[in-house]
Amino acid sequence: MNVRTAVVLAAGEGTRLRPLTKNRPKPMLTAGNRPILEHVLDALVDAGIEKLVVVVGYRRTRVQEYFGPEYRNVPIEYVLQGKQLGSGHALLQARDATAGPLVVVNGDRVIEPGSVTQVMEAFDAGGGSPVMAVIERDDAHEYGGVRLSGGEITDLVEKPQPGAFRLINAGIYVFEHDIFDAIEETPREAGELALTDTIERLMERNSVSSVQTGGIWADATYPWDLLEVTSTVLADGRVKEAPRADGVWVGESATVHQDATLRPPVAVGADCVVGPGSVVGPDVALGENMTVGANVTVERSVVDSDSRIGHGSTVVDAVLGQSVHLRADASIPGGPADVRVDNEVFEEQPLGAVLGDRVEVGGGASFDPGALVGSGATIGGGCYVAGHVPGDAEVVR
Repeated sequence: MNVRTAVVLAAGEGTRLRPLTKNRPKPMLTAGNRPILEHVLDALVDAGIEKLVVVVGYRRTRVQEYFGPEYRNVPIEYVLQGKQLGSGHALLQARDATAGPLVVVNGDRVIEPGSVTQVMEAFDAGGGSPVMAVIERDDAHEYGGVRLSGGEITDLVEKPQPGAFRLINAGIYVFEHDIFDAIEETPREAGELALTDTIERLMERNSVSSVQTGGIWADATYPWDLLEVTSTVLADGRVKEAPRADGVWVGESATVHQDATLRPPVAVGADCVVGPGSVVGPDVALGENMTVGANVTVERSVVDSDSRIGHGSTVVDAVLGQSVHLRADASIPGGPADVRVDNEVFEEQPLGAVLGDRVEVGGGASFDPGALVGSGATIGGGCYVAGHVPGDAEVVR
């Protein structure tokens, strides 16, 4: 194949995932105890990419310090998008770091290596015309709807009406290097350059081919999506911990009490401690260096590194950030819930609670389904938490 370079767009904050993105960019949120971006880079390396260009911006040091100058012996060059002015603007920052044709992917979606390979092969076979991956989704109205004619893209519609589309833009492209000229020629909308606007202009001049892909395609737009992404990753075994049983992965330095139960699929990170009588899983990822006390129940949840869950607590349908501390008998009973994100209410979402980094929760505290607690907040013992608690706030009885 002629394509050797990939550009990964990883500069965004992910505002709809707050408070989880207060201290890190969206691509560095975890899925199966690994950053989403790491899954993306795996797909590119497995597809034969020989140079990675990563566009960084918001909290960029979290990306650069984690991955360094190379990943799996493939060099990484970082380029900066100083202001978040759209996906086209982000790609434009990679112009001087690339030569020849290039793969372009989003850094915040878990994708299949085979999907990348399919698009690259279609580009080679098509003589250099742009190629875009599409994928079938039941929830196409939440993404960018796509219509095809003879394999060519005829319509791109952002957030279409429910039921109007079955195919969406999968966010995997291959372009010739002149895509940068096309982006520069694209008019800005409200000061931003969207890559899809450039693609629509290319559709008017020439053909933009499609490749329909399958397999894993997992996107986290809202906090509850992280539960689904983690479930998808665990079901496919995309974890770094060693297998202990079918669907059970445990870090070599982790300690799981003989009276604890791990229900697959479940991943327990390095240096974790799981106490007696606790039941962890299914669909749970415990990050590194965290502690689960005795007689704890954790189901369908993502718990990041350095956190602690005290004796007798219940954690269901929850996303806990780094260094969260739940003291004894805390209760997150699970969804469904009506969750407010910005000014929009999403009904019946499978979300127990989201706790940002360094949240402290006192003994016996409980959470209404859908509660969002900002980073650094303190919840007093015996409190009942509902709705949104701002970061660094203190809640007392």
